[in-house]
Formats: sequence, C-alpha cells, structure tokens
Amino acid sequence: MAAAFLLFHSSCQSGGTPPTPRERALREFEGAYPLEARSLGTVRTFDLVAEPTEVPLIDGHALRVWAYNGQVPGPRLRIRLGETLRVRFTNRLPQETTIHWHGVRLPNAMDGVPHATQPPVQPGETFVYEFTPKDAGTFWFHPHVRSSEQVERGLYGVLIVEDAKPPPYSRDVVWVIDDWLLDETRQLFPRFNTRHDLAHDGRWGNVITVNGRTDEVLRVRPGERVRLRLLNASNGRVVTPDFSGLQAKLIAVDGMYLRAPIEPSGFELAPGNRVDIDLTFNQLSAAPLRIFERFFARQPNHLADIVLEGEPVDTPDFGSPARARVPVWREGLEVPEHHAFRLNARGGGPLGIEWTIDGKAFAGHSHAHEPGLTLRQGQFYRLRYVNESARLHPIHLHGMFFRLLARNGVPVEESFFRDTVLVHGREEVDIALVPTDVGSWMMHCHILEHAEAGMMTMIDVEKE
Repeated sequence: MAAAFLLFHSSCQSGGTPPTPRERALREFEGAYPLEARSLGTVRTFDLVAEPTEVPLIDGHALRVWAYNGQVPGPRLRIRLGETLRVRFTNRLPQETTIHWHGVRLPNAMDGVPHATQPPVQPGETFVYEFTPKDAGTFWFHPHVRSSEQVERGLYGVLIVEDAKPPPYSRDVVWVIDDWLLDETRQLFPRFNTRHDLAHDGRWGNVITVNGRTDEVLRVRPGERVRLRLLNASNGRVVTPDFSGLQAKLIAVDGMYLRAPIEPSGFELAPGNRVDIDLTFNQLSAAPLRIFERFFARQPNHLADIVLEGEPVDTPDFGSPARARVPVWREGLEVPEHHAFRLNARGGGPLGIEWTIDGKAFAGHSHAHEPGLTLRQGQFYRLRYVNESARLHPIHLHGMFFRLLARNGVPVEESFFRDTVLVHGREEVDIALVPTDVGSWMMHCHILEHAEAGMMTMIDVEKE
C-alpha cells in the first residue's frame, strides 16, 4: 500500500493534471492510522474457556448462561500497543463456535469467521488466536457462530489495547451494557430467532444491565478524572447514554480517537459500538448521579449511578488524547459511488424471514461464500447503504474503519472513524473508506437476529 501512496505523490509532483477528488481524499488519508503492526516482542497469553455455567447476575439471582471463564461479561483482556495477544481458546459448549475480535485490525486468519477465515472450533477442541493489534483502543470479542444465541447467552468480553504511553487518568473504567429477555422463572427466554424478533429490530430484553448488574455504581472522589469505556453488547437494543450535567467529553468511537474531543450528547450506541468518555468530577453532589439512556426519549432507562464520596484529590492535568489525524474528506461525496448495498427482507428461508443484502440472504456459516464486493487495497471508495426496510440496521465492517459522509444525502461531519454505523428505517447512508488489509472480510447487520437470518456478506480486499 505504501507503494500506492508513493506512486500517487510522484504523479502529483510531475506537473501533470490536477489531482481528482479521489486522489485528494487518498492523500488526506495518509498517516491516519498505522498500516502495519509494530511488535515489541512481548507476548501476553490468556486462556479462555467457553462453557455452560450459572452465575449470580442482574439482581444476584443464579442465571444459567454460557460464559468465558465462568463470568459474564467475560474476562477483561488488557494489553499495551505493540504487545502480541495470544489466546488459547477451548470450546466446552454443546455447539461449535469461534471468537471474533470486533474492531481489531488483525491478520485475516485470526478474524474468527467460520469457513471464511478458520474452521469452526468443535466441542472439546482448542484453537489459538495470536495477533499484534495495530491500534490502541476499546474492542471486544464474541462468537461468530449462532451469534444471536451464543452472545445472548452471555459469551462476550472486552479487549483493551492501551496506548504505548497511557494518559494518566485517575482510573480506567469499563461499562458493558446488555439487555436480557427473561421468562417468568427469571431465566433466559429459551427460544431464539423468534418470528417477532426477526420481523422487528431483533431481540430486545426486559432487563438492562451494566457489567451484568442492574445496580452498577461507580464511586469516585471529587477531583478524579476517569476514562469510561462503554460497550453495547446487546443483540438488538440501541442506547443513547446521557451524561448531561457532567463534565464529559467524547474522545474515542469504536476504539479510535477523535480529531478533537466533543460533547457526547445524542450519540446512538448501537449493538457493537463502543465509546470512550473523559469524565472530570470537580463538582460536589450529596445525591447519586443517575445515568440514563434515552434512545426513546419518552421511555428513559436507568443504566447506573455515580457516587461522589471521600476527600477531594488533585485532578490529573493533561491534554486530551483525542487528537488523531482523521481526514475531513469534504469532497468525498463528489467521488462516484462505487456500490450501493440495498438492505431489505422477504419471507422464506429456514427461519421464515430472510434479511437480505442486494437481494441475497447469506446461507449460514456452514461453508465458504462468494464475495458480495471486491475492493483494492489502498484505494479510496464511497459506498452507500440503502435501507429499503422500516427496521434498524447497525452495519458492521470487519477488518476496516470508515467515515460517515452523509445521511439521506445531507453531509455529516464526524471527526472520527467507525466500524459500525446505525442505518435507520428508509434511510440512505454514505460512507468512505480506504481498505488497508488484504483478506476476505465480513460485513453484516449487528442486530444479531437479522444477521442470522441472512443480512451478511463478504468483502474481499485484494492487493494493489
């Protein structure tokens, strides 16, 4: 890919024709994020075991789940940028499974998509995942086999790749948001991929938790500055966390730093999305600060409480880490559209409803599939999602980040990259990207019931 940039620069400097919008966009992208992983030679090794168990979740009641290492959320894996992650994964489930490292730019063979990047891990088998992430940030991991069931049962965890020199926050805190559909016995509703869920926005639960609990409390001392990492691990629910009244700044989306910090209000955290919030507690409050999500403004949902207590401390004084090189791509919409993905549904298929991309329903993870689109490494592309349905579709790309350009033709200036974008009903969304990693990468709706019913495809990235 570096050769592609060198060729571009030499053509610009040769006195030829002025660069096109596509060429200017590609030049602006240069240096946005690393093209290669830089290994320090240090390997961090973890053991992960997926198996059925019971854990005291939600209100302390023993809940029958599937879990990584007996806990939900799964163990928090934390490494530093430049270190290599090695995970010895053992499957003790009654089903085959894999682990997908959501948002991580890694070798294609480690991406965890069955029959596309690896064979599924059968019950009783072990598979070793090993890679050096290219980016610092908040990522997560979950199965890519029967995800609508396996994730709902509790199989997910957080991967944190710290900066080479982490900012000196008072604390680094993770909130994993999920919702659970419980039956009258307070156990998981045992039917998955129901017709109701498939015909709507997936499985929305009747209990919302943060870190597996309904009574999560963050206790801080006045003066503390906290990095709060949020992940939405729900099957279908979208949440809009409300930090109004707090000194809060959005500093990262989907693991990637912003060009500059902004107010976090109104950010729609769709399934799969992550955000990092910089919180400074320089106020005094005798009562707990209650944090709600307000995706449906008339039906807010309580997420967690923040309690200020103890003696004040000095506030860490450092510049925001949100100072990334993020291209503006003001001319992005002038670049001809490369492809428009049409999102829709129809009757039929093994589940009775099929969700389609370009009129095709992905026929499951039982074999390899032909790509729905082929791109070239190092080239600038404008793609469009045309939602012909009335339902929500958070579209997630494996192996690459993108920038949102427009909604319904109206330019949008987002100062950050994404790996997942929420497409509303009847909406058209334009994105721009430069694929940097060769391989066969999945694109799918992260409402897991929609994906299970066919809203998945492969994007092949070929060498320049």
